[in-house]
This record gives sequence, structure tokens and C-alpha cells, in this order.
Amino acid sequence: MRSRWTASKVYPDMWADPAEDPRSHGPSPEGELETLRDYLAHYRLTLKMKCAGLDAEQLARRSVPPSTMSLLGLVRHLAEVERDWRSWILAGSALPKVFGTNGADFEGAVADEDEVEASFAILNREQAATDAALAGFQDLGEHLGDRGVSIRELMVHRVEEYARHCGHADLLRECIDGRVGQ
Repeated sequence: MRSRWTASKVYPDMWADPAEDPRSHGPSPEGELETLRDYLAHYRLTLKMKCAGLDAEQLARRSVPPSTMSLLGLVRHLAEVERDWRSWILAGSALPKVFGTNGADFEGAVADEDEVEASFAILNREQAATDAALAGFQDLGEHLGDRGVSIRELMVHRVEEYARHCGHADLLRECIDGRVGQ
């Protein structure tokens, strides 16, 4: 069993000391939409922090058989999810999958530095594209797309998806090198 460790000097169960945590910042956001955006930004950053400092083999390391889950798989999955969310708000047909269908986001998460770099670039691109597609909508009650999803529902779902997968990332990271944290 790996020993647990943390970079925090103050709190042994935290990823970083609050004064050094890049997610710690000024006053709370004003309003519901800004609060949702703030939580989403924090969870996105948390996922990247959980992946930081690992090599391609560690990022692609699978959890427990028969699961295909890995940190790199989560990165690829969330890129697909970001793309899918844009399909929810755009009228017409769904956007094609980036990595393919039937679990290809997890199955294709292989220990290759070029694959790691490409996967993170795709995640960043898909996040930016979804953010841009939503940027003009300020009314959380507005319904969009063929599904009629509200901006509120979509934003809450985005926060929920990242939060859930950050929980997975916590466990995956601890199995890789013992690093624990919030």
C-alpha cells in the first residue's frame, strides 16, 4: 500500500495549503450565474491539478479491472462531454464525437506523451467552445436547443459532472502516488 502524502504543510489531508492553492481567491462571486461559473472553473482546475506532475504511463494507468477509468480517460471523457453539451444548446444534429463512440474516450487513453498533450489540448478547446457558446446567455431560465434545456440546468449539470469526476480523480491519483487532497 502506498503511503499518503500531501504538499500541504498545514493540513495533512489537503492538496495544497490554502494560501498557495490557485483555487483560493478573493470574495465570493455575486449572483447565481457567476457562482456556477466559479464552481465550474474550480472543478476544471482541480482536475488539472490532479493530473499535474504525472507522466503518460501514470495518467493512462487504469483503476480497477474491468474498469477502463484513468486520469487521462477522464480528461478525454470530459472533452467529449463538453462537446455534447454544446449539442444540447444548438439546434440541429449532435456534434460528432472527438474520440469515437462506445467508450473510446477511455479505451483510447494510452500511455503516449503525444496522446496526453493532444487530449489536454482538446479538453481546453472544447471547454472554450462551450463557454463561448454560452457566453451570451445571462438568463438562467432561458431554454435552448431541441431539448429545451435551461441554462441553469446545463450549468448545474456541468458542475455536477466535473465534481463527480474530480472525486474519481482523487482516488486515481492516490492510487498512483499516494497524493491526497481536497
